[in-house]
Amino acid sequence: MAPPALAAQPIAPEQLAPLETVLRSATPEQLTWLAGYVAGFRAAGAPRPAAPAQAARAKLTILYATESGNAETLANAARKAAQRLGFAPRLLDMADATPAMLTEAERLLVIASTWGEGDPPQRAEAFYAALLAETAPRLAGLRFAVLALGDRAYVNFCETGRRIDARLAELGAERLRPVGECDLDYAAPARAWTEAVLDALAPPAEPGADVIRVDFARAAPAADAPASATAILTEKVRLNSSRSSAETWHLEVSLDGTGLSYEPGDAIGIAARNDPALVAEVVAATGREGDAALAEALTDRYDITTLTPPMVAAYAALTGRAEGFAVAGRQVIDLLAEGGVPLSTEQLTGLLRPLPPRLYSAASAPEAADAAVHLLVSAVRWESHGRRRSGVVSVDLADRRAVGAPLSVHVKPNPHFRLPAEPDRPIVMIGPGTGVAPFRGFMQRREATGASGRSWLFFGARQFTHDFLYQLEWQDWLRAGVLSRLDLAFSRDQPEKIYVQDRIRAAGPELWRWLADGAAVYVCGDAKAMARDVHAALLDVIAAGLGKDADAAAEWLRAAQRDGRYKRDVY
Repeated sequence: MAPPALAAQPIAPEQLAPLETVLRSATPEQLTWLAGYVAGFRAAGAPRPAAPAQAARAKLTILYATESGNAETLANAARKAAQRLGFAPRLLDMADATPAMLTEAERLLVIASTWGEGDPPQRAEAFYAALLAETAPRLAGLRFAVLALGDRAYVNFCETGRRIDARLAELGAERLRPVGECDLDYAAPARAWTEAVLDALAPPAEPGADVIRVDFARAAPAADAPASATAILTEKVRLNSSRSSAETWHLEVSLDGTGLSYEPGDAIGIAARNDPALVAEVVAATGREGDAALAEALTDRYDITTLTPPMVAAYAALTGRAEGFAVAGRQVIDLLAEGGVPLSTEQLTGLLRPLPPRLYSAASAPEAADAAVHLLVSAVRWESHGRRRSGVVSVDLADRRAVGAPLSVHVKPNPHFRLPAEPDRPIVMIGPGTGVAPFRGFMQRREATGASGRSWLFFGARQFTHDFLYQLEWQDWLRAGVLSRLDLAFSRDQPEKIYVQDRIRAAGPELWRWLADGAAVYVCGDAKAMARDVHAALLDVIAAGLGKDADAAAEWLRAAQRDGRYKRDVY
C-alpha cells in the first residue's frame, strides 16, 4: 500500500526513499514502535533541522585568560553550547589576541582568571595592558559579558575579570549582565552564567522558526571535577639532610590500573584531607563534640583552614560576634574560638568553602617512572597568633600517609608548560627549591628520546650539603651530556645571599647567546618573589644583549612568550 500523500513534503525525495523502504516492509507492531521511537528521539534532544539562518550567522567571540586551565576549560564548554544554539563561535586565547580584534566583533563572552594578588594570567598580560591603555580602541556596537574566576582567600578577588568588565564598558561596549564572579567551587555557577549569557546574546528567532533549547546541565558541563582514581603511595623519602631547616619529600605514586596518564610539565592533583586534630578543634569550637557525621564532613569536604573577609562578615551576621575580626595570619578555628557561639551543622558548613585538591608538578616522565608518577612536596609548617599551623596536604603526606596508603588523584594537564616540539631546540630551566620538579621530568624525557637540544638548569636552595635536591641525578646528566650546563645558587653557604637571579645575571652573555639561538625558557616555583626577580634578571640580560633599553627588552620577552619560548608555572 502506498503511503498517504503529504500536503507539503518537507523531506527531499532522496531522503524519503530509504524511509519508505523501511516503512513498506514494517509490521503494524514495528510501525507503532517506530512512531514512539521518533517521538522519544525528538523529546530527548535529537538533532533538529538547521537553526534559523539568522542564528546560524550569529558570530560570537569567546575570549579567555587562563593560568591553570580552568578558564580555558570553561571557554571550550561555552563554545560547544554556543554551537548547539546555532552560533558561529570563535575561541580566542588572550595570549593570541589584541584589543583591536574586538572592533569587528558583535558579541563577546570573556572568561578570565585572576592570579595572585589581582594580576592577570601571565599569558594574558600583554592583552590586559593594551586593553587598559589609553590607546585602546573604542568598542561601540559590541555586546559583552564577563565571567571572572578567583579565590576569596585573596584580597583582590576576581580583580582581572572586574577590571576587564569595567574597561569594556568604558570603551563603549554594551554590558549584557553584571560580571559573574566565581570562587573555587565555580562549576555550577559558571554553567548557570553560560546559559543566561548565551540566551541574552542569541538574536531573536525568525517568526515561525523552531527554537532550539539546550539542556545546559549536559551540553555545558562547565568544568566539573576531572576524572580521578585511587592510586597507591609506593615510596616516600625525605631529600633534605636531618640538619636542614627545610623538609622536602620525594614521593612515588603508582598509577597502575588507574587509567591516568601524564606528560612532563603536567600537575597531579591530590584530594585533600584535613588534620584530624584540627577537625576535632573546629567541632568542639561549635559546641558539637561527639558529632561523628560533622567530623567526617569536615575531614574531606570542607576547607577549615582558609579564612576570608566574607566568612567573617557572614559569621558576624549569623552570631552578632567577631565583626571586623582581622583575617591576616588567621584561620577558621581562630574565628570560631573568638566568637564562642554554638553553631548547627548547617550554619557551620554554610560558612565554609569546598576543600580543593592540591596540585603538584609531576617530577618524572612516564618513560622513567614505571607506571608511576613522582612528586616533590615541601612540608609546610609555621606558627601564627600562638597556634601551630600546617599545610593541609603537604603535612598529611609527610606525617600521616605511610607507604601503601591510597590517594585520590587526578591529572591536571598543563599544555602551556611542555617541552618544545623540536627535540633540537635548546632549553633553559630555572627552578629553585621544589620548582625543580618538572625539570627532572624534562630531563628524563630528553634522555629517553635522545633529544639533541642543549639543556641548562639554574637551581637554588639554602645549602649545598643539605638541600641539593636530586643532586646525584643532575650530576649524572651533566656528565652524560643530557644536561649541558648547571648553575647553582645556595643562599646560606656564604655571608652574602646568592639566588638564581644572581646566577642569571652573572651568566648574562652566554645566556643571551642561547636566547638569541632560539632557546625556550622555563620558570617554575614561587610567584611572589622568585618569579618576579627572575623576570627582572632576564630583562637585564636581554637589554644588554640587544644593546637597547628596558622597553625593548620587555617587548622582546613578550614576543618570546607569545611564541611559546618563555613559559612560567608559578604559584
